Amino acid sequence: MKELNSILDKFNSVSLDNIDEVKLMNRIDRKYWFHISLLNELLEKIIPYYDILEINGKRLMEYQSVYFDTVDNYMYVKHHNRKLNRYKVRRRTYLTTKDDFFEVKLKTNKKRTIKKRIETEFSNPDFFEKETIFLAAETPFRSDELIKSMNNQFFRMTLIHKEKLDRCTIDIQPKFWNEKGEIGFDNLVIFELKRGRSLKSSPIVSLLRQLKIRQRGLSKYCTGRAFLDPKLKRNAFKTRLRYIDKNIIN
Repeated sequence: MKELNSILDKFNSVSLDNIDEVKLMNRIDRKYWFHISLLNELLEKIIPYYDILEINGKRLMEYQSVYFDTVDNYMYVKHHNRKLNRYKVRRRTYLTTKDDFFEVKLKTNKKRTIKKRIETEFSNPDFFEKETIFLAAETPFRSDELIKSMNNQFFRMTLIHKEKLDRCTIDIQPKFWNEKGEIGFDNLVIFELKRGRSLKSSPIVSLLRQLKIRQRGLSKYCTGRAFLDPKLKRNAFKTRLRYIDKNIIN
């Protein structure tokens, strides 16, 4: 972590006030994931192209989320079956800023990701009335049919293209837990490139290719659920889970 922080210190910093153009609540995105041994080299290569978000003197932020699903895991199964117009519902606390949000993510049949959120209180055990109203307005679900399905925690660095063309988030050390148990992936890096329009012209795509890091989808929610509960439907994830087990965990 010390070496990572020294590399992050080489980036020019930007504040939250300067990234309104690249909040990208309606976007296209592309995910990559790889062993943490490749991370430092990648970061060194992209310093000329990107600035880093800094909040309260920190460039590596800690996040925690709790996800909700139906009793029969409808949202998980729909993602597993590669159906679009699918939802994720979660509460998230941004531990660096002490901000809490109730968030809904929709992956549309146009393969765009649309995120909407309202302020909330992360530790509340039940749904607030405003969350119930928001959920009914933005999803086909009612709050009384959702239960807490999984928690996760991770550290994130956010990189902003110097010309505001795109935004990258890099998540490390994800950890997942629920009533089934707990699992952590200290060597897993989840890289997400986010842009309002075409991703093809982003300079980071060619840099990732140089390091032989190829695009591969990875849902933190589905991956955590599949590892924690082997009884869940997981055929579509088997290759990915085996790779993580063999090359990331071990």
